[in-house]
Amino acid sequence: MTNMPMLRVLVVDDTIIYRKIVSDVLEEIPGVKVIGTAQNGKIALSMIEKLKPDLITLDVEMPEMNGLQVLEELKKRQIDVGTIMVSTLTHRGAETTMKALELGAFYFIPKPDSGTMEENKKSIKNTIYPIINAFASKKRIRKILSKDGSFGASYTKAGKEPPKQKVVNVPGTARRAKNVKSEAVAIGVSTGGPNALAEVIPRLPQKLGVPVLIVQHMPPLFTECLAKNLDSKSNLKVVEAQDQMPVEVDTVYIAPGGKHMKITRAVGNGIKRIKITDDPPENNCKPSVDYLFRSIAHIYKNRATGVIMTGMGSDGTLGLKLMKRFGATIIAQNEETCVVFGMPKKPIEEGIADVVAPLDKIPDEIVKTLK
Repeated sequence: MTNMPMLRVLVVDDTIIYRKIVSDVLEEIPGVKVIGTAQNGKIALSMIEKLKPDLITLDVEMPEMNGLQVLEELKKRQIDVGTIMVSTLTHRGAETTMKALELGAFYFIPKPDSGTMEENKKSIKNTIYPIINAFASKKRIRKILSKDGSFGASYTKAGKEPPKQKVVNVPGTARRAKNVKSEAVAIGVSTGGPNALAEVIPRLPQKLGVPVLIVQHMPPLFTECLAKNLDSKSNLKVVEAQDQMPVEVDTVYIAPGGKHMKITRAVGNGIKRIKITDDPPENNCKPSVDYLFRSIAHIYKNRATGVIMTGMGSDGTLGLKLMKRFGATIIAQNEETCVVFGMPKKPIEEGIADVVAPLDKIPDEIVKTLK
């Protein structure tokens, strides 16, 4: 975070040990300053209005006022502050985190539930460091785009409509034959993914005619909640994938957190099934987008659509290259609509993507590849 103003952070957690762990970790990150701590939501709100932090780390479950209630109040008061949720690895914590993301939280980190203080500190550091960097990058972009240079400036606050985003068909990419349609859609996504998927999946038609397979970087339990959340909003059936599930059309399969997902085809009858494995992480990710995309390339060859969306890192790029080599069509989310322009960036720069589209146009672009 060089050449950036100091990122001012408020730490909110009802447990003193986690206030200390998160504060200590943040203070070790260059360009970050912890400006205060709060033990519940009510105290946090008064400190936010007084100290005006750029970012808060917010415990999901707290007495008096929990994390969700804080987010709702921030929205009500129109206070523009970034939020990273600190979530327990429980069903309740996962469900609350999904709601927090819908309310505008930037992302979340799982709270370690065992181990020594040093082990917990290391775990939080490994997960929060890239998220802080991603948030700082987003802040820098918003500052550049804002007319008055302030972090919170926006088109809507100025009474203007944001400029409409356009779909870009990338010239010079090798396109598959027009009479070949996709028989499967594979999507890779990470930071900002739950909200992005909530924009894309519910807008796909009920009779899509193909399966959709998704890798969203998330821990166990969280992917189950994500699947249930999307299923309640969508025309298509959305499930957390299980080992040996048959791959059926008009169904969306989400890779379970902490496991890899790929597609296999039985010898003889050719029936396609989900394979869930405990293979080592790839690109420090489990599930890994590359892991899924490779299997899609080998099974579906040129009859597939690969979609890469908002997220940190470059997981998915190598898998997309293989899909492209087999003749698949590749769609990438554009920078302007990404929470983090990491995962789509390299495929776009390397000319792998056939189409670069804003988030709201991705459903239409997917459907085009199925006709």
